[in-house]
Amino acid sequence: MANAKNVKKVVEILKSESNTHNLAVVVSAFGGITDKLLEAGTLANSNDKAYLKAFEAVYERHLNIANELVKGHQKDTLVQAVETKLNELKNYLDGVFLLGEFSNRSEAIVLGFGEQLSSYIIYETLKEKVPETVLKDSRELIITNNSFTNARVHRKLTHERLSDFFNSVKAKITILPGFISKSKTGDYTTLGRGGSDYTAAIIASAVKASVLEIWTDVSGMYTANPKLVRQAYPIDQISYEEAMELSHFGAKVLYPPTVQPALQNQIPIHIKNTFEPNAKGTLISQSHSSQNGLITGISHVDGIALLTLEGGGMVGVTGFASRLFSALSKAEINVVVITQASSEHSISVGIYSDEAELAKTVVDQEFSIEISLKRIKPLQVENDLAIVAVVGSAMKNHQGVSGKMFSALGQNNVNVRAIAQGSSELNISAVISKNDIKKALTTLHSRFFEKQIKTLHLFIVGIGNVGGILIEQIKQQQEYLKEHLRLNLKINGVSNSKQMVFDAEGLDLDHWKTRLAKGEPRTNDTFFQKVKALNLSNSIYLDITANEAVSKTYTSYLKESISVVACNKIASSSDYQSYRELKILSKAYGASFLFETNVGAGLPVINTLNNLVDSGDEIHSIQAVLSGSLNFIFNGFNDSNSFYDVVKQAQKEGYTEPDPRIDLSGADVARKILILARESGYKLNFEDIENQSFLPKSCMEANSVEGFYETLKTHAEHFEALYTSAQEKGQRLKYVAEFNKGKAKVGLKEVSPDHPFYNLEGKDNIVLFYTSRYPEQPMIIKGAGAGASVTASGLLADVISIGKK
Repeated sequence: MANAKNVKKVVEILKSESNTHNLAVVVSAFGGITDKLLEAGTLANSNDKAYLKAFEAVYERHLNIANELVKGHQKDTLVQAVETKLNELKNYLDGVFLLGEFSNRSEAIVLGFGEQLSSYIIYETLKEKVPETVLKDSRELIITNNSFTNARVHRKLTHERLSDFFNSVKAKITILPGFISKSKTGDYTTLGRGGSDYTAAIIASAVKASVLEIWTDVSGMYTANPKLVRQAYPIDQISYEEAMELSHFGAKVLYPPTVQPALQNQIPIHIKNTFEPNAKGTLISQSHSSQNGLITGISHVDGIALLTLEGGGMVGVTGFASRLFSALSKAEINVVVITQASSEHSISVGIYSDEAELAKTVVDQEFSIEISLKRIKPLQVENDLAIVAVVGSAMKNHQGVSGKMFSALGQNNVNVRAIAQGSSELNISAVISKNDIKKALTTLHSRFFEKQIKTLHLFIVGIGNVGGILIEQIKQQQEYLKEHLRLNLKINGVSNSKQMVFDAEGLDLDHWKTRLAKGEPRTNDTFFQKVKALNLSNSIYLDITANEAVSKTYTSYLKESISVVACNKIASSSDYQSYRELKILSKAYGASFLFETNVGAGLPVINTLNNLVDSGDEIHSIQAVLSGSLNFIFNGFNDSNSFYDVVKQAQKEGYTEPDPRIDLSGADVARKILILARESGYKLNFEDIENQSFLPKSCMEANSVEGFYETLKTHAEHFEALYTSAQEKGQRLKYVAEFNKGKAKVGLKEVSPDHPFYNLEGKDNIVLFYTSRYPEQPMIIKGAGAGASVTASGLLADVISIGKK
């Protein structure tokens, strides 16, 4: 409940649920408030007046929400009551500041204000829609011991009070603040962070509720932390025991103590999403879903320290383990995981890092005599660790689960410091470096939850020279990709300008031309509709045309979560807003939009640029020769070959478009530098690129390609003059694209021998990136920048990169 909008969602859910059930509703503090209250108390205790700023944040947050939720005459009543409670909080914080005392007892009082305020605001908002709503202070019902900030519940007394209250109350909805409680001696206590879930479970157990629903911001418990593992998905159903294991090992959706009261009374727990109330969520009950497979979920805990007690004096001697755990228990240090060497030479336990220093002190004191006699070593402490655990009741008595787990971790260079497996065989745990958490979770999720070979379904428009070579490359690489990258590439549809053919099982790559010749008529829309109807997973649309109308179809594909790989430059260099829309749609619908071949054919120019930007580098300037065609032409233009001859040769060898003016005009190069500028984070349009043309006007205005070639002969002296000027200076002609300080231009330049462009041969391209990390010596990418084969390989590389995601 981060804001008024979200509180309104909660109110609507409660109103709807109250139509069919009487509800006991436990309310947590507004999002982030408990942390802010702890900050205020800590600052006040440190005699730091910044506590007032933290308090102001709490004050404004609650008043803003209250003002937005309730209208009319009730608004003044609500705001006044909220202000009164906030002033009470302020007075208490002032006392902490003056006395310099923020004990656990004081902390329990301060932190409890969050739930008191949120429950009251929700109560006042809800009773306008459901008049039969009451508010009850949980501290009058939940009775605990005096462990102020992590209190233990007095079950018998609490159940009696809850039963008496709910037997007497006559309301559709009862609102109760979670987390807060009171000791038998009357002191305010709390049930620990996440204690609102626990409050709800205690109430559900006492009143024999039909179901305990926990409404949060995700759609249930996931197979792994979705913030770290993008492929993670909600678990439909798990057992109580599995839920306890997952929550114990860090599944933050569920506070670990919550499960036990529900388990004792066989009350199902249903985890639901406030923002997607119709989502299935996760049902926790006695039953385990067989659909989960061997493993139900993967969880982790970070901030772990590993304590190791070892020494030859432990072997064969009883009592060491008992004394170790007794010392930790007396210091109220929670043990998360335990492992012991079979030789009895060492015992290792995992605890939370913030208790490591205390643990070291108490354990060394306990074994001071043995340490002084050198029978054992002083307690060893390793910090910066984490625990990752695979959980599943179905893996009991199944061989090979641990082997798969540790093999997968080992193959991905995740070092395991300790291993533990419960006798119930519900979980296998490994202690690893905290730096390896994401890698370990991703690796294990892939091993246990994801199909080992991913199939990519390709739909190709533009089966010309490049398209034909691409299909041949895919055919040649299919077995390699399956074996080494676990990718299965299927071409399910191809099209030229007139016909198209599809096959849901994949086209036979030996006979695709025959089938296409007999294919059905195509338009851009009919091709799209067919791809959409097939609805194949991991679909990728490849545009290998230079057609503007085709480029305008990308939005349709992206909105269907179909990735787009474009050889066509038009979309990426069109109007800036259109380019941005494609980028936004790509993120919104989880579909890739890749166009590496737009700039350097098979060279990884855009990918390298993206890596620089994504890693935090800043692009200052770019210098590049981006046309393999033009570089081939100017490298071949000399005393022996006229400009006419070398352009003819370039066209004959397939280095230019059928109309060479497309290349010679510089428009293609301008589009490429525009794309690089945009990928660097700059907002430019094509009109912003300065194009310094070297062609006489009459060349561009010729009525045909043949007429254009005649103008090259007519203006032979013009081209000879360009060549002679460079030769006389000992320089060479290169067609250069430049981007600097937000401005870009393209044109013919005379390049001196000390420049990286001077020795650029054949049809090669070269790009120089000057960045914050490469300010003087640029990052250089160089290689073949033209040709059907390298362009096809660039397209295939984009497809493979999508498959790897």
